[in-house]
Amino acid sequence: MKYRLVMFDLDGTILNTLQDLTDSVNSVLQKHGFPTHSIDAVRSFVGNGIFTLIQKAVPANTEGEKLNAVFEDFKLHYAAHCADKTKPYTGIAELLLELRRAGALTAVVSNKADFAVKELADRYFHGLFDLAVGEKEGVPRKPAPDSVFAVMRSLGCTATETVYIGDSDVDVATAKNAGLDGIFVTWGFRSAELLRGCGAATLVSTPDEIAKLILN
Repeated sequence: MKYRLVMFDLDGTILNTLQDLTDSVNSVLQKHGFPTHSIDAVRSFVGNGIFTLIQKAVPANTEGEKLNAVFEDFKLHYAAHCADKTKPYTGIAELLLELRRAGALTAVVSNKADFAVKELADRYFHGLFDLAVGEKEGVPRKPAPDSVFAVMRSLGCTATETVYIGDSDVDVATAKNAGLDGIFVTWGFRSAELLRGCGAATLVSTPDEIAKLILN
């Protein structure tokens, strides 16, 4: 096995969360009298945490107090509806089982709110991750490597023993900043062309390709 620790992004990598994110964004925008967005627009907003998602979703001139109110409403709505339409990408559960049977450690490091990361990882992949962490106050979010380093320390793994798997430009930068090998999926929220343009060297189109890269 090439790596001891296989670390995954969440949104767009192991779970298709886009419809629930879009529904929650549009629900709170409607509540506050703001225009709503298409699912493709919301796709372009995600990746840098939920506060940035809301910053991009509200009109550009929205004042701070109003922005914070929308953000708080979004957190409440998404906490209640984060699993309405979300589902794992085909083959991900099987990949995780295969990795764990081979003795690999597995983890999630996401810019999604920590409460949602933990709930979704447990709901859809119960027992298949050693750790699942999301955005926390006081910890710089990806592409800063802080959360990645914390997980590596907790699981006793070095950079040469760890691979990071994601779907976005943020994930490409995260792997680079942490000094990790990266594998980047083309079924997520960003195109293969964008990933290549950001410097992604290893792209895959199926979970089976990930297994072959790690286990062979």
